[in-house]
Amino acid sequence: MNREFLKDKKRIVVKIGTSTITHMDTGHLNLLKMEKLARVLTDIRNQNKEIVLVSSGAIGAGRKALGIKGKPRSLSEKQACAAVGQARLMMIYQKLFAEYNQTIAQILITKRTLTNEISRLNAENTFHELLNMGVIPIVNENDTVSTDQIQDENFGDNDTLSATVAQMVEADMLILLSDIDGLYTDDPRNNKKAEFVSCVEKIDENLYAMAKGSDTTFGTGGMATKIAAAKIANEIGVDMVIANGNDVVNISRILEGKEIGTLFKA
Repeated sequence: MNREFLKDKKRIVVKIGTSTITHMDTGHLNLLKMEKLARVLTDIRNQNKEIVLVSSGAIGAGRKALGIKGKPRSLSEKQACAAVGQARLMMIYQKLFAEYNQTIAQILITKRTLTNEISRLNAENTFHELLNMGVIPIVNENDTVSTDQIQDENFGDNDTLSATVAQMVEADMLILLSDIDGLYTDDPRNNKKAEFVSCVEKIDENLYAMAKGSDTTFGTGGMATKIAAAKIANEIGVDMVIANGNDVVNISRILEGKEIGTLFKA
């Protein structure tokens, strides 16, 4: 499918997973990749497009800062990691985006924000005001006080949250950066005959059958949660692309209409 129409996208939500901004062998934040991400997103903003970044990684960052080996088990331990990690994550983002004179904002969301009509309206107003001011909002679920995501693996490392944010801000594009190139007919790490799927125009049970769960130590999102996010996005008229986050310049390439990743057509 010709993707020239993606060049016209004006309000884009980008979701970056834990595995993308973390050194998977150590769990420490990948500063080089985060710096590149700040540069790429600021450059897109300089093209008069609007960007919202949904960033995972708070629990992982906190876990390393606190010297916890392996995934934190108890709920309170995860929340403590989130509290330490969220501050660390935003401090780094603040420093990196400031290098390019780009103002950012932190928005922490809970499921209650999304389901309560008044809270949701207030959040929507805040998003729109920030975007009008040229700010890049950086969103995460408020894991310190909300347990929805860290208790529910199906929430998928902010995959579902990013689709809901796309709906809230009336975005016309959602980009999910993952640790693989997109959707395959099977897990390409285990099956060499797995075929790449460039475009999906209909989400059905066959598609879910292709999806495999997450197997990383640091993230929680697998392909199934990304397809669930695509379903939410597509139903509200938002095109979505799953692409490899190892090279964050893929964000720019997607918005240039290049055939990168799997496009889920609204």
